[in-house]
Amino acid sequence: MGDLSIAHELRVVSSPGQGLNEMDWRHPLLQVRAALMRRGKSREDADDLVQEAWIRLNSYSSAGAVEKPAAFLMRAAINLSIDVHRVKASQGEEVLLEEAILVDPAPHAEAVILSRERVVRVGVCLGRLTGRTRQIFLAHRLDGLTYQELAQLHDLSITAVEKHVAKATLLLTRWMEGW
Repeated sequence: MGDLSIAHELRVVSSPGQGLNEMDWRHPLLQVRAALMRRGKSREDADDLVQEAWIRLNSYSSAGAVEKPAAFLMRAAINLSIDVHRVKASQGEEVLLEEAILVDPAPHAEAVILSRERVVRVGVCLGRLTGRTRQIFLAHRLDGLTYQELAQLHDLSITAVEKHVAKATLLLTRWMEGW
């Protein structure tokens, strides 16, 4: 019954005065549906397009004679299929909300809380450093000053600046262990 259902439905819809009932439409309708399915349409979409093409054939037949109704039906269905494809390509496909997987790029609440706790912890650890060591470390790490620039700025040797940065790094690493 599945193969004949679309042909039966459409044959019943046409009225006798239009001349479309003079031929058996089962085979042409099935051919049109098969052609649409070969072009990638689902059975349901193909049936919908065949029905729309049938409606167009009926409206054109009532306005004037269609010389080759089966060919008209095929061309109309294929053109409708192309139109549907163009609309989907330009507007995007419709996706049901239940099928959509929404991804939130924001970090999870737990990650935000842990990050805030780490920042507080780093602030406490930086507060434990001596003033000069903290100043040299932050100028090197945050401001990007080189050891030579820091040595000139603080009137120290490059080796002394290296020791301040190493000391701060070592202490911060120890204090931040486990965080």
